[in-house]
Amino acid sequence: MRILGLDFGSKTVGVAVSDPLGITAQPVEIVRRKSESKLRQTLARIEELAKEYRAESFVLGLPKNMNNTMGERAEKSLAFKEMLEKRTGLPVVMWDERLTTVAANRAMMEGGVRRENRGEFVDSMAAALILQGYLDSLKNSANNSDTAQAEDEE
Repeated sequence: MRILGLDFGSKTVGVAVSDPLGITAQPVEIVRRKSESKLRQTLARIEELAKEYRAESFVLGLPKNMNNTMGERAEKSLAFKEMLEKRTGLPVVMWDERLTTVAANRAMMEGGVRRENRGEFVDSMAAALILQGYLDSLKNSANNSDTAQAEDEE
């Protein structure tokens, strides 16, 4: 079961993929577009990647405001979700992405990536962090249900 993670921005979409077991997320690429209106090409490339990796679903970052409200970027992400589902026929899960770009930049700084080179990788790293957060939540909910089931059997 592979899942693609997406970090949707105004000019780029960072893409990450899970391993076949759904344990880890790895950055794949950054899909760039000249303007916000060129979504058709972006959707086509993401559809190609979904087929290439045999993805069964997507996790799309939802850029909420720090006070948990939804602004313009969140609304655009929700609209992109609808277009992506219509185009691919695959389910799209929205995932809170607050501070993932900050975390991606920090991880690259700590990894010694030079400031001028970070822009090449930050969106795909952010997509990997979004996807990893989702994968970890799936693992945690499975562990919690296993624990509850074991307690019920006692």
